[in-house]
Amino acid sequence: MSIDLNKPPAEHRKLTGWKSTAAVAMSNYIDSGSIIAIAASLGLWAEAYFPHDDGSIAGILTAFSSNAFGAAIGALIGGPLCDKYGRKFIYTYDLLVYAFGGLIVTFAVNVPMLFVGFVILGLAVGASVPAGWTYIAETAPTEKRGKHIGATQLAWSVGPVVGFGLAVVLAPLGLLGSRIIFAHLVVIALVTWYIRRNLEESVAWQAAKGGEGTKPPSAWASFRELLKRPANVKALLFLAAIYTLWNLAASQNGIFLPTILNSMGYDNQQSSLFSMVSWIVVTISTVVFMMLVDKISYRWFYFFGGAVAVISWIVLVFGPATSGATAFGYAILWGISAGPSAQAFYSIWSPELFATPYRAGAQGFVFFLVRTASGLISLIFPVILAQPNGLLKNGLILIGALLLATIIGTVFTPKTQNKPLEQIEMERYGEVISAQDL
Repeated sequence: MSIDLNKPPAEHRKLTGWKSTAAVAMSNYIDSGSIIAIAASLGLWAEAYFPHDDGSIAGILTAFSSNAFGAAIGALIGGPLCDKYGRKFIYTYDLLVYAFGGLIVTFAVNVPMLFVGFVILGLAVGASVPAGWTYIAETAPTEKRGKHIGATQLAWSVGPVVGFGLAVVLAPLGLLGSRIIFAHLVVIALVTWYIRRNLEESVAWQAAKGGEGTKPPSAWASFRELLKRPANVKALLFLAAIYTLWNLAASQNGIFLPTILNSMGYDNQQSSLFSMVSWIVVTISTVVFMMLVDKISYRWFYFFGGAVAVISWIVLVFGPATSGATAFGYAILWGISAGPSAQAFYSIWSPELFATPYRAGAQGFVFFLVRTASGLISLIFPVILAQPNGLLKNGLILIGALLLATIIGTVFTPKTQNKPLEQIEMERYGEVISAQDL
């Protein structure tokens, strides 16, 4: 029996409200889940397939994964396609691609297979995540938009809790345990893909392209129009600055935290346990973020998250390396900061600051820049970490990046809170932007 990917689902099964938010938010679970699966298993893959690596192979593998270049390229391609063919178009295919990449990694027997699998996972993640933020922003109630988009952050934080939890439980199985972790992501991806078939297309997107049956505008025409407007260029620079700078530290925390803890004397199981504790705190902090983000000042909530993130890295870098209090203190503080983080606010501000015809494309462009920067630092981070005082050198760079992200986001916080997207569009452009004008 074949499945028609484009067959409309039965009316009574359509997903709306929180159900649709949950289905879309799973993009973030498999995004972070794949990053953490790589992080928790990288040492085991190295022992099996590149035991004499000086950090170069590990850097290349992580750089081209969902943590960096793979996701960057996927976002640059997927964002414009999402604006051209619709939000649901991405959901019809992206998780099938993800599952294919996950299967390659699950059964990998050498470095080339790992590389190909990591790249495919990254491409799928990159296409899916910006589409998710766009879809939720366009369908959520105005007064609860931050809370709904925050659900993507919640899913993103649950992924590492499960991933590191599985790493702790499956540690005695060695490399087989790592394969099981990737296999569980494949299953989650396929189940989510099936559920998402019942999503309705975004009404905002259909209206922007001129209604059902209208030929969609060229994706690159939309992109050119995006860059013509000064308001868009300013928004792109602002969002790229805060998200890229913050993500330099966050990406290394996500994929290299076990490596950092190993360098401090913790074994794989202990480092996974510490990492899991950190992500449990992230999950709690994200729930608090969802409860408060639509009710208190964007500016001061953002500042709080940024300040705590800076403090957490200061503790990790300058605290006693042999003290459990250092690792535990970092885990708690970083977890607290991750709720009201730059990524959390980026996921809200990015769909708010751009008009519907190029909303996903704009996010894809910024996401490309962010994950490209993550890829570049991933190439050098493990090499520097292996040097004398490596953690200090890397830490000072990342502390500086977090400090800049905090200052820029606090000073230039957008005034979009609790405003309908149409009102924001009028305030920013002086008119309602339509794809028919492109």
